[in-house]
This record gives sequence, structure tokens and C-alpha cells, in this order.
Amino acid sequence: MFRRLPEIETAAEKVSFTIDGRPAKARAGDSVAAALLANGVTACRNTPVSGAARGPYCMMGVCFDCLVTIDGTGNRQGCQVRVAPGMAVETQNGKREVER
Repeated sequence: MFRRLPEIETAAEKVSFTIDGRPAKARAGDSVAAALLANGVTACRNTPVSGAARGPYCMMGVCFDCLVTIDGTGNRQGCQVRVAPGMAVETQNGKREVER
């Protein structure tokens, strides 16, 4: 469903990060949501009520379907955060508690 154009893929600088503890690579400047899709991860979270899988949809911060845990902080919109070297991204299962 999602794939990069070959000429862009070869020219881009790579960034290493992890998805659910597995090593992954992304293009420098990619959002976390785009990096997940490029690495074959189509579901970022499961809803707390029905458990239905949700993945990036609008890619501009409106729908909240791309919520992930980034470096230990839950409920981050993956489409609004650029991937960074060494970043730890985790998919979410259900709701996350808000830190106070």
C-alpha cells in the first residue's frame, strides 16, 4: 500500500531508531508516522474500547489515529514528530495514562 519512490529512497540520509524494540531506519526529516509506514507498520495503536487497529490517516494532526509512545511518553501524534536518531517508538495497546 505504501512505498517510496526509488530515486528519493537512494538519495536520502538514513536515521536509525527502534519500533517496539526492533531496529528500523527512516529518511532524515520523516515524521514518525511516515517512518512507521515505510517500515511496514500500518497499525500504530489499538483503541481502548473495541481493540480495533488504527494507523496514520490524515498525516496532519487532525485525526489522532497515529498515537504512539515516543521515548516513554504516550499519546504522541506520530505525524507531528520528526523521527530522530536513537528514538524509541512503541505502538500503543489501549489507552495511556496522562502523567501529572
